[in-house]
Amino acid sequence: MRLDKFLSNHGYGSRKEVKLLVKHGGVSVNDRTIKKADIKIDPVRDHIAVRGEKVDYEPFVYIMLHKPSGYISSTKDYKDQTVLQLIEGFDHYKLHPVGRLDKDTEGLLLLTNDGQFSHDVLSPKKHVDKMYYAHVEGVVTEETVKAFKAGVTLDDGYETMPATLEIIKSDTVSEITLVIQEGKFHQVKRMFQSVGMTVIYLKRIKMGSLPLDENLALGEYRKLSHHEINLVIK
Repeated sequence: MRLDKFLSNHGYGSRKEVKLLVKHGGVSVNDRTIKKADIKIDPVRDHIAVRGEKVDYEPFVYIMLHKPSGYISSTKDYKDQTVLQLIEGFDHYKLHPVGRLDKDTEGLLLLTNDGQFSHDVLSPKKHVDKMYYAHVEGVVTEETVKAFKAGVTLDDGYETMPATLEIIKSDTVSEITLVIQEGKFHQVKRMFQSVGMTVIYLKRIKMGSLPLDENLALGEYRKLSHHEINLVIK
C-alpha cells in the first residue's frame, strides 16, 4: 500500500495534505524520516509514525450507536439528518449502517466499513437475532405470542419467520420484547399491524448476543471490542 493512501485512510488529510506532511518531515517509517509520500509500505509489519506518534493499522472499524429518533439510517439523505452526522472522527473509514432502524425508532445500531460483516449480520441464513422493546397499542395476549411463533403474514403477503414474543405488560398499551431474525421494511410495526395492533414506541436493545450499552445516552457511540464483534455473529 502507498504511504499517502494509508495515512489518508487513517484520517491525516487528503493525499495532497499528506504529501505536504511528509515533505515537511512529519512522517517516519521504521524510525526513518520519509520525504516521499508515494513509497510502498506494509501496513501490518512497518512501524508508521506521524510526528512521533505510532499509527496503528486498522482496516475495519465497528461502531455501536445509541440511535435517537429523528435520524435516517443511511449514508446520505437530501431531506433528513442521517446517523452518520452523529459520528465524528471516522469520516475516512466511509462507514455505513448495518441494516436500518426507522426514523422514529431508537436503540442499537451498528456502523462499519466491513461489507462482509454487514452481509453476515443481515443474512437470514445466519440467524442473527435482533431484539426489540416496544409499546404496543392493544392488548397483547398469549394468542398473539403463538401467532408470532408460527409466523404472521404481512400486508404484502410475505410470511415472516418464527419470532419470539414476550409480554412484559398486557394492557390497552402493552409492553413487550420481540426477537426476529429478519429485517424487512418496518417489519416489527407491520407484524403487529397484521394482528390489529399499533406500535407506538420501538427500541432495538440487542443484536446477536450483543446488548445495547446502557452507559450510552441517545446519540452517543463507541467502538466495539473484538469480543463484542464476535457476540454479534454466532
